[in-house]
Amino acid sequence: MIIRKTLLLASTLFACATRVFAVEPIFTPWNSDLAIRGYDTVAYFTQNSAVEGLSDFEYQWQGATWRFSNEDHLKLFAENPEKYAPQYGGYCAYAVAKNSTASIDPSQFSIIDGKLYLNYNAKIQQRWQEDIAGFIDQADKNWPGLLKK
Repeated sequence: MIIRKTLLLASTLFACATRVFAVEPIFTPWNSDLAIRGYDTVAYFTQNSAVEGLSDFEYQWQGATWRFSNEDHLKLFAENPEKYAPQYGGYCAYAVAKNSTASIDPSQFSIIDGKLYLNYNAKIQQRWQEDIAGFIDQADKNWPGLLKK
């Protein structure tokens, strides 16, 4: 009886853990559905800056809510989300290069060859900048597999 209860508990915990650690296609914090923590992804390209989006300008895409600082940015994104969405679903690009995922600080970003890459914090972004091309190459290889974990 004790063994059966233990096995049942273990299998329940494993099932819950699998769901908790599943990688969603777009990173959102555990307490909201905001992509890029509510920052305007188009502003990275048009203003080379991290700009907070407004709840007045929201768009649903890939199971997340994307916020924009103005209507023009919302329209640009709606016309071509893949052009403006961050690489690796908005997870930390350095972490993905290391075959893992991590949250991001929206102010830590790079635009390389017309693509947006986000990082966990300033220290990680410094590491990222040491070999951007190498990390992108590795992250590109790791990303599809991370989605399946």
